[in-house]
This record gives sequence, structure tokens and C-alpha cells, in this order.
Amino acid sequence: MRKETCSNRHLILESRFWRAAAVMMPLLFSAVPAAQAQAIGGHMGFVLPLVTNTSGQTTTLADGFSIGFPVGITVKGKGRFAFDMELVPQIQDSPRKVSLTFHPGGLWGIGHGFAVGVRAAFDVNSSQFGFTPLLHKGWPIGKEDGFFKAYFVEADLPVRFNRPPVGFATNAVTFAMHFGVGF
Repeated sequence: MRKETCSNRHLILESRFWRAAAVMMPLLFSAVPAAQAQAIGGHMGFVLPLVTNTSGQTTTLADGFSIGFPVGITVKGKGRFAFDMELVPQIQDSPRKVSLTFHPGGLWGIGHGFAVGVRAAFDVNSSQFGFTPLLHKGWPIGKEDGFFKAYFVEADLPVRFNRPPVGFATNAVTFAMHFGVGF
């Protein structure tokens, strides 16, 4: 009976998640219509998850090395809002695994090269999903005609909900630093 209850609970959570995703995706993708787009750009870099707390257990980058390589496309509108969609392949050393996160979100410029934002997080082929609030600081590179326009550093706070079909549900909060260049 217990296995059936866990399975039913998983189906209900999964159903609620997909309904919420179905509502949020059109809103995210329609945030800046193509006719209003002022600039289209992108970024690439690397992200290091420095400290993670999962169900009361804290681990650091030294406990098990992990690195991600975010690649993103940004569509900026007339105001301070920009829609940003990242794909983040992540490599973990122990236990050895490679994962991919689909990471759409929005950024709001707050002046002096700073932006705040939040991204939805969907881990591909995983029972894990969540969101990532962030604080972004960028600096222009200076060459107007160069390919790379800016370099940046970003403080991320990924929050993930792991809801496996069998086993215990866990919630993880990580502090990560993201470094990269924008084009």
C-alpha cells in the first residue's frame, strides 16, 4: 500500500508541475515580442556551486567537484527587462555524472551594470526542478566592433526540489558563482 501511495503522490506532484510549466512557458516566451526586441545577444561561461545544503547536510565544492558551462541567448526589450534562456551542462565528479538544465528566466537592470533576475530550472531526465534567483554585475569590454561586448560575474542561489518516484523527497539550496562573457 505504501508504494502505491508514493506513486500516486508522485503522479499528483508531476501533474501539478506540468500544469504550472504549461502556464508559465507562454508567459516567459511572450515577455518580449520579436517586434519589440531592441537587441539579441548571448553569453557563455562557467559556474561553480560553492556551498550546497540538502536536507540539513552541507557540502562544499571541495567535497565533490562540480562545474557547469552555461550558454544563453538574451532578448532585450525597450525597458530594463530582458528575457534570457540558458542551457547548462553540468559535470559532477563524485558520483560521476553529466546533467543538463533548461534555465529560462528574466533579468531586470537596476543600474550601474547590475541586474537582478530569476530563472525557472528544469533538469532534463531527472525528477529535479526549481528556480534560481540571481544578482548579475557586468562590465563593458570597450571595443565597439569586437565580438565580445562585456564580461560579468553573477551570484546565483539555485533552489531545487527533487521528487523521485521512489525514495525520499529532498530540497537543495546552493550558493554558486557564474563567470562569463556576453556577446
